[in-house]
Amino acid sequence: MKLHLSSKNKMLGGVCAGIAETIGVDPSFVRIGFFIAGLFLHMALVIIYIAMWALLPRE
Repeated sequence: MKLHLSSKNKMLGGVCAGIAETIGVDPSFVRIGFFIAGLFLHMALVIIYIAMWALLPRE
């Protein structure tokens, strides 16, 4: 399965849910990981998230 935006389990853009579906884990774990990474990476993670939201195909 390729990386995509999720349309089933999305909260904001579907990025975290799409990553979770691709690697086969619960979306909550990916969201928590993004939150923890955001504590350290701040604006860089926001830019990465927005870029993924804009570039990844819909499910």
